[in-house]
Amino acid sequence: MKAKILVYALPVLILTTIHLADTQQPGKVPRIGYLSSGSPSATTPEFREAFRQGLRDLGYVEGKSILIEYRWAEGKFDRVTELAAELVRLKVDIILAPNSGIARAAKKATSTIPIVMANGGDPFGDGLVASLARPGGNVTGLTNLSSDLAGKRLELLKEILPRLDRVAVLRSGLESTQSAQLKEIQAAASLFQVHLQILEVRVADDFERAFEAATKAHADALTVVSGSSGLLLRNRKEIVELAVKHRLPTIYPQIAYMNAGGLISYAANEVDMYRRAAIYVDKIIERPEARRPSR
Repeated sequence: MKAKILVYALPVLILTTIHLADTQQPGKVPRIGYLSSGSPSATTPEFREAFRQGLRDLGYVEGKSILIEYRWAEGKFDRVTELAAELVRLKVDIILAPNSGIARAAKKATSTIPIVMANGGDPFGDGLVASLARPGGNVTGLTNLSSDLAGKRLELLKEILPRLDRVAVLRSGLESTQSAQLKEIQAAASLFQVHLQILEVRVADDFERAFEAATKAHADALTVVSGSSGLLLRNRKEIVELAVKHRLPTIYPQIAYMNAGGLISYAANEVDMYRRAAIYVDKIIERPEARRPSR
């Protein structure tokens, strides 16, 4: 029998303000630096297209009334800082950061160029703003406070599999910002009397080994932890295929995994978040003649 695909979409957004160092010069075509740790082919193209569509909805014409400078780290996160510095040297007007990890790298490169996050984490906990009430600095945008959802995902697995006893937790060993999610998962595991098996990956070659370890330990299901390094998301197709191969019911932290064939996702609508990031770009540019009449 074919498994039913379940999607639970929940927007968790926090909007912050920004202080600009300069105003847009009249007649100048603004340039956006789109900074990504992935590659054009491996990174979810629907996110990028949603951002571009958001700009078009506001009346911008790419190549004419707005320019986008793309920089791809091709899966090498240590290159992001270098690429951020390159965008600063190009004197882009705004840097679009897909997540908190990219925003941190961009913030290290500049304290004056506005940085817009499309799908950040906890901006205060990540050191990007002074506080949520008075953020200050040059970072703004949308954040997805998903740590609370990590425990909920385990709860959903328990509802789907009442006899659930052991759950494997797939996380990236490249980042320390997943501790809040792991605490939520551990709290839920204690509540539902579920044993956890932490599977840490650092490179793409680690995924097969991780799934074999889960199978060997007789895991009943798997939950994937979201992260800002992009390692898990870039390899979502392989993760989904390995979950099927090892017959592990898996719940994912992003809808992009569903597009790759995943079983269950409980997450915010990230495609819509990228589209809405264009609104922040528009407000920073302050070019009312580029916008369509308000509806």
